[in-house]
Amino acid sequence: MALFSLDDVSVSYNKQTILENFNLEIEKGQLVSLLGPSGCGKTTTLRLIAGFLKANKGKFLLNGKDYTKVPVNKRNFGFVFQNYALFPHLSIFDNVAFGLRLRKLGKGEIEKKVKRVLDVVDLAGYDQRFPKELSGGQKQRVAIARALVIEPEILLFDEPLSNLDANLRVNMRVEIRRIQQELGITTVYVSHDQEECFSISDKVAIMNKGVIEQLDEPTTIYQYPKTRFIADFIGFKNFIEFEERQDAENTIRLSVSGHDFVLTRHPQMSRSGKIGAIRPDNLLLHEGTKEGMNIIPGIVKISTYLGRSFQFVVETALGDFTVNKETALPYRAGEKVSLEIPQDQMVVVE
Repeated sequence: MALFSLDDVSVSYNKQTILENFNLEIEKGQLVSLLGPSGCGKTTTLRLIAGFLKANKGKFLLNGKDYTKVPVNKRNFGFVFQNYALFPHLSIFDNVAFGLRLRKLGKGEIEKKVKRVLDVVDLAGYDQRFPKELSGGQKQRVAIARALVIEPEILLFDEPLSNLDANLRVNMRVEIRRIQQELGITTVYVSHDQEECFSISDKVAIMNKGVIEQLDEPTTIYQYPKTRFIADFIGFKNFIEFEERQDAENTIRLSVSGHDFVLTRHPQMSRSGKIGAIRPDNLLLHEGTKEGMNIIPGIVKISTYLGRSFQFVVETALGDFTVNKETALPYRAGEKVSLEIPQDQMVVVE
């Protein structure tokens, strides 16, 4: 059973609808990421859960109770902001203890809770330092500690790693996952970074224009995106719009403009779509013109050196295809080549 749900929620800003008839369910103890491009509604969803925004219609239910109109100060939720939002004039101890003092807890209980949560985020001994004395990663851990110390029912993250450098982002996302799993706290995490979301989440919701197009485990989304938008967003840069589709028990046969293809059928794959999608890394590139099943003849249009590999743009009768290939002898613009689509590497999307 879901710990909380948003049921047919709609949110508008200045007469512009951001979310309409929006639905989301999250089970207790899960970390669910909201992922999508700017303007897709992911931060609006997070702020709605936090209580910073009010819905025009719909309900927010938590443990079966209606939280739709519960004010933000009455929701026991922890919120970790993008910019840390620490008080520069307060010590780390006082920053973390801030929410507990608002709740009028006793001095002894505050000290006990702050010490425990600083241990959890690996900041034991930092309690008397000030924010200016900490690194970016340490500041973010203080922000996490401040959100955790109130023992929230839900923990909310709004792009918490976007201000950190690349190496620190990797380390911090591991820390966030460790803390979340250690405490078993239900978490909603917003980011535009695909790798970040996939690495820490139990489930990922891919959002587009205020709608969740797919909510699934990261591995399922990565291998079997449901729609063309999702496929393009997660790296399937090559698409073929087919005219005919015939399903067999274990395969799907597709055809367009005299070109025939067969691919391995999978239960997670779209049952009605006629758009094939394949990643640049999964296309095979051969010298010379060939014909046959899953083969597309073409001409190299652009050759780009990427370091470990070359990227080629190949012009074909079915459009341009992007191919990544490790090779010591790159193809040059104007050379005739053939693209081969492995049977188990193309997926069908809607």
